[in-house]
Amino acid sequence: MEASKSFTDLKVWQAAHQFVLDVYRSAQGFPEVERFGLYSQFTRAAVSIPANIAEGYKRLGKAEKLRFFNISQGSLEECRYYILLAKDLTYISQEVYAYLSNEIECISRYLNSYCSSIREDKVTNGNFNS
Repeated sequence: MEASKSFTDLKVWQAAHQFVLDVYRSAQGFPEVERFGLYSQFTRAAVSIPANIAEGYKRLGKAEKLRFFNISQGSLEECRYYILLAKDLTYISQEVYAYLSNEIECISRYLNSYCSSIREDKVTNGNFNS
């Protein structure tokens, strides 16, 4: 596998970044009253996912890397709830809910795989070892 030069080369970061863009687009339709409520919480949690991947990317220690990826996983689960809540409040459609849920599943698989690779010492300085 080719070594990554930046966190932006990681598929997990790319998928998480796309999720953030989609969350912002989807949350645009939230009622104005939610600007400092659900909208703010949802977008903040979404941004936390790729931000923690980026921060953990260059951490040298295995425990440090895993800590940042675990924070990303927690933020991902937080978003899983927010999309359910947004759907139940009819702020997003069933179709948008399904699309965002699918993105969450994809990112979750990437994160789990990346964390497993870190635990098995297959990742060093953000790069997979051959």
